[in-house]
Amino acid sequence: MSFQSPWLLSALLLLAAAVGLWLLAERRRMRYAVRYTNIDVLATVVSRPSRWRLVPPALFLLALALLLFGLARPQVERMLLKERATVILVIDTSRSMQAKDVEPTRLGAAQEAVRTFLERVPNRLRVGLVVFAGEAQVATPPTKDHELVRTAVDEIDSFLVYGGTAIGDALQTAVELGRKAAEEEPPAGEEIVLGADLGREMRTLAQAAGCREEQGPVSILFLSDGAQTRGILQPLEGAALAKEACIPVFTIALGTPNGVIERGQFGFPDPGGSPLIPVPPDPITLRQIAETTGGEFSEARTADSLQAAYVNLGSRLGREPGESEITFLFVALAAVLVVAAAVLSTLLSPRLP
Repeated sequence: MSFQSPWLLSALLLLAAAVGLWLLAERRRMRYAVRYTNIDVLATVVSRPSRWRLVPPALFLLALALLLFGLARPQVERMLLKERATVILVIDTSRSMQAKDVEPTRLGAAQEAVRTFLERVPNRLRVGLVVFAGEAQVATPPTKDHELVRTAVDEIDSFLVYGGTAIGDALQTAVELGRKAAEEEPPAGEEIVLGADLGREMRTLAQAAGCREEQGPVSILFLSDGAQTRGILQPLEGAALAKEACIPVFTIALGTPNGVIERGQFGFPDPGGSPLIPVPPDPITLRQIAETTGGEFSEARTADSLQAAYVNLGSRLGREPGESEITFLFVALAAVLVVAAAVLSTLLSPRLP
């Protein structure tokens, strides 16, 4: 914890001195006693003071100390959402995503994980969605309307194109979308104060690559289950574009090596060959993309591990370490103690008959 005005904490010494003087005065007052010859009579007219009478002033003193702490404007380190923070979600919708080695299907597990991601991220984080198979399509541009993105995720079947897997082109589309989001000016007077360790890592990686920090923290979260089979750009060419734009790509390889889909259109087997087509993921390429751009690679072979990956990234993407003032906590606690002191003082004070 740090303080914006630490010199104001010296007022606590004055409070401690005042308490010390009061205790000294109480001790000196107790030295003077009136002598009575009949102790029994004295006991009937004088009641022994209760220690509970000290509770209200103690609470009041504690409240005063908390207010003095608040005047010094205490701050704590926490993860804050950076201005214009944006995450571009990229989801593979090729035919291999219909494999059932991840329940209920790879695509179904991805949809549920993205829904969880949208529930966990800050409301002010801008989220965009790109879906791709043989070509990439922008489902939703970066927006703070997470419900709109969730609707697009629910209706992702309408974007299904079974024409292969164009990883490089999908990266290019996501990078262009991220660049546009970074160039947009935030609304006048907008303040972003929200509360994860990615920010420092992103700045270090950006500086190592010669990136300008003022470009804004745009990140790409890329999920795929297969190797490149179509497209103009190769995966590492798309990764080079992301690196040039200082946009880290966090990749997730979904599926198991034993994943298969049925051969033939609409699931009907091909009489001339095996009814099943192996569709193993391509973790090597996705790992290379993450390493090239300064992101991270994850491998998900179950729906639970996929959920965990999205939850982890949802708590980190678009944030940076910073200091947040917590004066209001001290003021609120002091107010509670003052009210408690007043109530106890009323209950414990002697009442007139």
